[in-house]
Formats: sequence, C-alpha cells, structure tokens
Amino acid sequence: MHPSLSKDLTELTTERLVLRTWTAAEAAAVLDCAVGTRPADWAGDFPSEGDSVIASLLGDNPAWLGTYGHRLIIERDCSLVIGSIGLFWPPTDGVLELGYGVVASRRGRGYATEATRALAAFALTAPAVHTVAAGVELSNPASVRVLEKAGFERYATTAEDAEGTARFAITRHNRSGK
Repeated sequence: MHPSLSKDLTELTTERLVLRTWTAAEAAAVLDCAVGTRPADWAGDFPSEGDSVIASLLGDNPAWLGTYGHRLIIERDCSLVIGSIGLFWPPTDGVLELGYGVVASRRGRGYATEATRALAAFALTAPAVHTVAAGVELSNPASVRVLEKAGFERYATTAEDAEGTARFAITRHNRSGK
C-alpha cells in the first residue's frame, strides 16, 4: 500500500498510521511532561527517552519541524501518539538519515516497519535525496528486522565491540514494495 499525503504535506497516512510533523508546542509538551499535564492523545508510555532527545533538539534544528523533518507516529484507529520517526534534514551528498522509535506498549505490531517504509518512500521523492540511510546497534535485532522488512539493505557493519552497528540504506534504485 502506498502512503497518501495531505495537501499541506504535514501528514503522511498509511493503512494504520498517521505520520504528522511535530509542532513547536508538541516538542515543548514532551519536554514539560515530567512536570506538567500529559495530553490525552498520548499513549501511556509516550514519550520515550528518544522522543525527549528529539524534542530537545528541535529548537536548534528548525528544518526538522518541516516537511522533511521529524514526525509523530499516530495510530489511526484511536488517534494516540505512539512514537516518532524522523529525517535528519538536510541531506549530505544526497543521503538522508532516518531514525525511529515506537513506545514499548505498541511494539511487535509492525508499526515501526510501516512508518519507516512510508517515510523513506516519501523522502526519496525529494529532488536532493537519492538514498535514505539508518544505523542500528546489533544488540537490537528487532530494529534490524524493521529496516530489513522496510526494504533497506545492509551495506556496512562495525564490530569494534559486542555493541557493533549495522548501516542500512534504501535508494531510488533498490526500492521494492516489500
């Protein structure tokens, strides 16, 4: 299934998810959630540590709030925010880095793969992008499978220690409908 895009490019919709660009207010709410009130449309375990890190970086990286930046992952059937996925804009020599995370309560449902596949396909439509890349620690086999299922191919592995990293990429040329 191909993702659909809202006319203003802020929402990317898949079969079960909406990938919506972050707002500055949402980033502030993530940073304030430990001391403030949690929005009702957040899963009970959102934000994760990774979401908080991204929220803290959005102020210094305004392009990450744009069309080719970071997005919240929202379940379509209940409208709960369950994670985030993002593109680290701008690309370097045509390569754009992707990162993702789904909260523990929603893992194992294929959401990370669905979101990764959709955002990578969208990113490859940008004129300046020919490759979307991602790195994953080998100690996280579930994340390795996300990238493999999303059609990414492993092109490098570092194993300086037991916590080695694998690098994956998908290009305009090797995109498959997996």
